[in-house]
Amino acid sequence: MITPISIFDFTTDSNLSQWTVLDDVVMGGRSSSKIYVNSEGHGVFEGHVSLENNGGFASVRYQSELMEVGQFSKCVIRLRGDGENYQFRIKSKEQDSHSYIAKFKTTGEWQTLEINMDEMTPWFRGRRLDIPNYPGNTIASISFLIGNKKAEDFKLEIDRIELR
Repeated sequence: MITPISIFDFTTDSNLSQWTVLDDVVMGGRSSSKIYVNSEGHGVFEGHVSLENNGGFASVRYQSELMEVGQFSKCVIRLRGDGENYQFRIKSKEQDSHSYIAKFKTTGEWQTLEINMDEMTPWFRGRRLDIPNYPGNTIASISFLIGNKKAEDFKLEIDRIELR
């Protein structure tokens, strides 16, 4: 049996220096978001998605050293959302322009997502690419994104992200 490994486990003293907000302002949009740790020790990704200036997404990315992940088949994420749809994204190499994406809907309650990594599909700037699904060898970064083609406030609490 494979021992799970943690990508990130939020606690009240988590160091968020490797987490970066990346919103549509990079393309002239007006969305805004932030990530912080709340008093319960959960990571909170929250903000507002705006459609102004052709905007429409907010995201937060965790970048670490390149991780060898070939022995794992699933990302397991414990989180609580606001009932909205989100994306979990993996970049297998930092120089890749595309990400591998799994879409999920939150329930408003704590939930544990089990994402089969080989089912994560390649996307670039909102378009599905005609290349194979996530190869499952390495992870350079992970991210969460919200972009539901509507203006909205959002809040996603994250407890932990691990590989199994």
